[in-house]
Amino acid sequence: MAEVKDSFTNEVATEGTSERSSSAEPEFDVFLAYNSRDDDAVKFAHTIYEALEAREKKVWFDDSDAVTGVRIDKVAGIEARGFILGGAVAHQLSVGFVPVRKKGKLPWRTLAQDYALEYGVDTMEIHEDALQAGEQVLIVDDLIATGGTALAAVKLIEKLSARTVGASFIIDLPELGGAEKLRALGVHVDAICAF
Repeated sequence: MAEVKDSFTNEVATEGTSERSSSAEPEFDVFLAYNSRDDDAVKFAHTIYEALEAREKKVWFDDSDAVTGVRIDKVAGIEARGFILGGAVAHQLSVGFVPVRKKGKLPWRTLAQDYALEYGVDTMEIHEDALQAGEQVLIVDDLIATGGTALAAVKLIEKLSARTVGASFIIDLPELGGAEKLRALGVHVDAICAF
């Protein structure tokens, strides 16, 4: 009978049997490819590495790569790309994920917060039982521009007697002032890049 090697686990099985023998540890845990000339990709890879190391501690890193000691209880992702990013961050920190969505999209009882748009007003919602009093929340989204949705998320979190301790974005558009509005509320803001 022939031996078959599982390329991921390096386990060897004899064809036709259920016997396995582990020959060694897997050759890798995580494979991350990036263009070595792209500093933002390197910074992002470093951020992911830090998040993996901090996973058990449930802490958040600041720009100086030093542990701030801030406990994260939940990650709030803002519709819709914030769901993808926030879900991954929540998973890596082993904490719960809270969706913040546009009005009428959540399936349970919600709290609402209006926010200004360039051309009018819109509303964001959060489940009324999404957070417990005193929980510390990290907001995650892809972009911070004028800060309307992020500020609405902060206000929704406060309505549930929780606290926003940080907000992380991939892109900051500093000329539009959204990140500064969050900082004025005492929220630590990080972005991978700014344009």
